[in-house]
Amino acid sequence: MSTVAMQGVFDQILATFDLTAANKRWLAAHLVEYADKEERIEPYTLAEIDTMLAESEADFAAGRYKTNDQVFHHI
Repeated sequence: MSTVAMQGVFDQILATFDLTAANKRWLAAHLVEYADKEERIEPYTLAEIDTMLAESEADFAAGRYKTNDQVFHHI
């Protein structure tokens, strides 16, 4: 479903139902819970973490990194 269609669904919900802030929070929490059940996110294994760490350390040793100023230059 496109972003435009999803915006239409969102607008329709707001136009159809007089939702309080608490109702909106309840709906949001339940949508997130429902989505999480459908989309089980598997945690990284220790082997995957070790591989990512080794790659990061190699990148740093080779000078492939950004400074704090480079990362936050837009702020």
